[in-house]
Amino acid sequence: MFVLLVCFGSAIFAGAITWLAMARWWTADAGAPHVDAATVAVEVRRHARAARWVRAHLDAEATTGSLLLLIGLVAVVGGGGLGLLVAMVRTHRGFADFDTGATRFGARHATAASTQIMRVITQFGGAYVIVPLAVVIGVIEARRFRSWATVAFLAIVVGGQYALADLIKAVVHRARPDVLRLTGFSGPSFPSGHATAASAVFAAFALLAGRRRSRRTKIALAALSVGAAVLISATRVLLGVHWLTDVLAGLCLGWTWFAVTSIAFGGRRLRFGAPLETVHAVVDTIGTTSKVSQTTSN
Repeated sequence: MFVLLVCFGSAIFAGAITWLAMARWWTADAGAPHVDAATVAVEVRRHARAARWVRAHLDAEATTGSLLLLIGLVAVVGGGGLGLLVAMVRTHRGFADFDTGATRFGARHATAASTQIMRVITQFGGAYVIVPLAVVIGVIEARRFRSWATVAFLAIVVGGQYALADLIKAVVHRARPDVLRLTGFSGPSFPSGHATAASAVFAAFALLAGRRRSRRTKIALAALSVGAAVLISATRVLLGVHWLTDVLAGLCLGWTWFAVTSIAFGGRRLRFGAPLETVHAVVDTIGTTSKVSQTTSN
């Protein structure tokens, strides 16, 4: 059962790092919890000075831009990481030095129970789970926000990552490990399709489910999505159907594609800065009303 400790330990570590990093450095909370205009109006009247500061210094488009800048950095780092891993695979250097050792470790410590558990876990990165789950999440979020842009966003995330993974597989055409394959597989090895799908789609789920939620909930969802993607990726290596660099490339590719798609949809369709727009509208309305009242009284 030692391999299960490695799998879950890796997932918990990755999720914890994500949680700590976002809690420490992420301050662009553009998708704040939903508050209706009437409540905002009451709070603006109670805290007039703070409201004026918000109106003067915080812009909805700028706040959306801050979040998209963060996602853009993920895309740049992920894309660069993917290119570096391709170079490592081609030259048999860097992380590629650990490929054989990681695969043999999984074969050496495999048990019937651990293999069965990992076979169940790994299915959550497969199309038979990812696609139906995306349909369900898409419909739920579309109804919650009354916008079918959510469905289009998920369709592009899911379909695009499959297309990209298959294209890179065909170009690199890397053979799979030949040690002890403990579950089914198909096609070339690089990058891991399960790792790509899990990282891209679970990140999209976290982004959508986090809209109009508290900052703490957003961070928790992001940490869970990263942890789940790493857990599924670890099972692919320890089940002997992928090299370590295959799943690292899959994670880079999936998160990069998620970031690119989020940038494409974020500014116009997903409206990350919508809560601030509500605040600005109420502040402007109250300001106009106050001016009219003063003019009338004079």
